[in-house]
Amino acid sequence: MTEQPQSTASNGWRSWITAGRVLIIGLVGVIIVLGLILIITAVEEADKAAEGRERVDALANSDDSCVQCHRRTTPGIVQQYGFSTMAAANVACVDCHEVDSNYAGAVEHEGTYVLASPTTAMCETCHQKEVREFYASRHSIPAYVAMVGLEGISEDLLARYEAIPEAAVKPNEMRNSLHAIEGPAVTRFACESCHNIGKPAEDGSIGQCQKCHLRHEFSLEQVRKPETCNACHIGPDHPQWEIYVESPHGIAYHTGGEYWNWDAEAGTLTVEDFPAPTCAICHMSGFGSTGTTHDIGDRLTWYLFQPISERRPSWQDNLVRMQNVCLECHNTNFIEGFYADFDDLVGAINNWVEVSDEMIAPLKEQGLMSPEPFDEPIDFVYFELWHHWGRTAKFGASMQGPDYTQWHGAYEMLKELEELEELVNGKLSGEIPAVSPRVVNDGVASPPPLEEAPEEAEAPASE
Repeated sequence: MTEQPQSTASNGWRSWITAGRVLIIGLVGVIIVLGLILIITAVEEADKAAEGRERVDALANSDDSCVQCHRRTTPGIVQQYGFSTMAAANVACVDCHEVDSNYAGAVEHEGTYVLASPTTAMCETCHQKEVREFYASRHSIPAYVAMVGLEGISEDLLARYEAIPEAAVKPNEMRNSLHAIEGPAVTRFACESCHNIGKPAEDGSIGQCQKCHLRHEFSLEQVRKPETCNACHIGPDHPQWEIYVESPHGIAYHTGGEYWNWDAEAGTLTVEDFPAPTCAICHMSGFGSTGTTHDIGDRLTWYLFQPISERRPSWQDNLVRMQNVCLECHNTNFIEGFYADFDDLVGAINNWVEVSDEMIAPLKEQGLMSPEPFDEPIDFVYFELWHHWGRTAKFGASMQGPDYTQWHGAYEMLKELEELEELVNGKLSGEIPAVSPRVVNDGVASPPPLEEAPEEAEAPASE
């Protein structure tokens, strides 16, 4: 049998298939090459970002006795300090830790006396300006008093507290009550973790610098990144971290922050170093024509933490300093319009809190609310209305976080106003009975006594 020649159509299909395979192989090759180019480019960009930021261990060849000993006992601390600018400037361990034997809080250690944790007084030896500004801020003793109250504060500390402009508004007493009710077993890991930033030390100095400047590297990058502020400024009562994350500034940080100049010299920062702000840029860093400060309220115009916000002392001067930071990126029309709109929002939130005050006023006048804080449901509703949701709405608006202004702020306030009205009416009508005051002993709340269940009537004997 003779072999039949293939048809022209069959030959055409085979040519198309062959050509398709070649095309696919070519496309795969192009994709691989492009992928390699992207990887190489990313590595090169990362290398560029790291240029000039090589970590150098200043203690690598140190024969200091503290360094030699602690390389064996706490090597992580030695490594951290070795990379610090303080170690590079030949600041020795004894410069911060060693004190006279009679120094307040001194402990004997290896033939000398040291402070296990250096106080602000030790930091002040080199950082006088920073400590002076910190002492005038809400981060100093006002933060501590907001937790523990004024009871037990020495006359000297009280005078220093009252001299601080930030202390012109008395901290809310309900905060102090929570600290007492929860007790030291809880507050050691809760309130104190943040509010001890203003705790007085045995030597009479105030505050704990290491709350922000984490030991022992004392990195500029670390203290400038918003994650550091996140340690305290988070949660339902002051969610600045969450607000920042959803704001345009936070988005810019999360999508391009790896290219920012985190180690730039203090007081020299420009938009070339930071194309968008972090917490530090807005509130502390020298930026544009505004100088560096450690007074965290130096650029703020309102006491936003208050139930009903009031203007801060010298708020006009504060306004100029903050707006000079804003002017590095925004025009005057935007800034002035934003501030005017924000002031309107503060007024609206203040009005809602005033409504809640008017609601509970008859209960207080008629003795229908327990004088003790946080011992009946209405206390929590009223407190959360301003302390959680009112403050969140104000913080959200000030930092351009719409979700926190609305759903975690204004909406929750409106909901709490409805619940508060229901509780008030229930108490006025007698439908909600009065409660016995809760007793607080040694800072720990005693829960209200449980009512004993009535004994069941004995069933009659069957006949």
